[in-house]
Amino acid sequence: MSSILIAPSILAADFANLQRDIEMVNESDADWFHIDIMDGVFVPNISFGMPVLKAIAKHAKKPIDVHLMIVDPDRYIKTFAALGSDILTVHYEACPHLHRTLQAIKAEGMKAGVALNPHTNVSLLEDTIKDIDLVCLMSVNPGFGGQSFIENTYNKVKALSALIKKKGAKTLIEIDGGVTDKNAKELVKAGANVLVAGSFVFGSDNQLETIKDLKSKSNA
Repeated sequence: MSSILIAPSILAADFANLQRDIEMVNESDADWFHIDIMDGVFVPNISFGMPVLKAIAKHAKKPIDVHLMIVDPDRYIKTFAALGSDILTVHYEACPHLHRTLQAIKAEGMKAGVALNPHTNVSLLEDTIKDIDLVCLMSVNPGFGGQSFIENTYNKVKALSALIKKKGAKTLIEIDGGVTDKNAKELVKAGANVLVAGSFVFGSDNQLETIKDLKSKSNA
């Protein structure tokens, strides 16, 4: 079993001290930067735009995991590749031609991710799972940080894990929303490989210690 990856969500960072928080993640035991791009249409909020991502990429020393919560993500695939994204995740609900979108992401040299909203069934990925590098299961409703964890997520992780095994895929399972040291172990037990943590990390008094603790609990 490979090590569980921790991806702090920069949406929860202190925007007035963004460089400081990015350097903290660089120095920490975290594995990836998780960056949410929201357009105010697909989700009821607006977050980072291209210039902020470019600034983050300039300082980040770890892979950049970009989560697009936007309509018509195909229009921006080349742009996000040019800005330094290592993994680009699109929402299943925003992609009428998912297979084509995945191929386009990979053609730009990025790993391709697909995010599912809490109400979207994992079985819908049956035909594309072998083309997906990462599935991001939303364990809160997308659009805002700090929400509480949806308990049905454990069942979805198990179902997705079973689908990946059945198809012989190598897809990673990422959990996004409400992840803490209280549910990390159970998520990993259900089959999760990557844990996104936002307010749990950035709202803590000792962020480096919090990341270290989450990583060791997830891998224990």
